[in-house]
Amino acid sequence: MLMLSPTAVAAVRLITSSEGSPQGAGLRIFTAPEAQTLQLEVAEEPADQDQVLTAEGTRVFLDHDAATLLDDKILDAQTDPNGNEAFVVLPQPKQPPAE
Repeated sequence: MLMLSPTAVAAVRLITSSEGSPQGAGLRIFTAPEAQTLQLEVAEEPADQDQVLTAEGTRVFLDHDAATLLDDKILDAQTDPNGNEAFVVLPQPKQPPAE
């Protein structure tokens, strides 16, 4: 399952609580047929069939394809040299085999 870093949680909270965002909004990550990238939008509610992740009061909605693609990833937020924040997808650390 997708994990959120503390900086990603803070970024989602900032985006979804900004002026004009609906109360209780979440960040929706989805795939679009015409695009070969993941898309992001602030959504009031998850779409039908979306997987809902909650972390520290934030909500992230994933469509089926995005949930599958991000299943073993970490969503992080980083600041580039120009001071702009961007989401980054990182691999989750490998778990040692159970003994």
